[in-house]
Amino acid sequence: MSDLLIISGAPSHTAPTGVVVSHVSAVLEAAGHHVSLLDVRALPTLSLLTEDLRDPAIASAVNAVLSADGIVVASPVYRAAYSGLVKALLDLLPKKALRGRAVLPLATGGSQGFLVAMDYALNPLLAAKGADQVVRGEFVLDKKVGTAESTALLNAAADRFTAALTPRLRRAS
Repeated sequence: MSDLLIISGAPSHTAPTGVVVSHVSAVLEAAGHHVSLLDVRALPTLSLLTEDLRDPAIASAVNAVLSADGIVVASPVYRAAYSGLVKALLDLLPKKALRGRAVLPLATGGSQGFLVAMDYALNPLLAAKGADQVVRGEFVLDKKVGTAESTALLNAAADRFTAALTPRLRRAS
C-alpha cells in the first residue's frame, strides 16, 4: 500500500518507546503497509550532531524521511522534552520536508505531566519542518506500555494514521 517510516528515539528495543514502536509497526504491517524503522540511536552520533550530510548513514536517513509516504515519530519524553537525537535528525531535514505527508507523533514518559511535550514541543517541531497533516498522536505512560489500555490507544492512533494516508495515496495514483 504505502511506504512508511518510523523514526524511533527509543534508547533500546525493550524500553517503553521501543515497545510502542514495535507494536505500531506490527499494526501498520498487518494493514498491508511496508514499514521501515530508523533507529536514531544507531546513527553515528558525531555525524548526526555535527550535521554531516556527507556521512552515508546520515544521508541515507535523510533520504528515507524524504521518500516515505508517511512518518511516525516516536520519542521518549525526558523533562517534558522529546529526545535530543530525534531533534538532531529532524534538524537535518529541509524546512518543508514533511509537507504533504501524514505524520503520527508518539511519546512515552514516566509522568502524566510530560503529556505537554506532545503539544508544546514535538508538534511544533514537526510543524517547523512543514508537517501539515499531523495526525493526533498518543502519549503513553511508561507503566502502561503493553497494557490493554495502551494497546487500544495505539491501535486507534494507527487507524487514524492509516486513514490520513489514504487521501495522499489517492492523489499520487
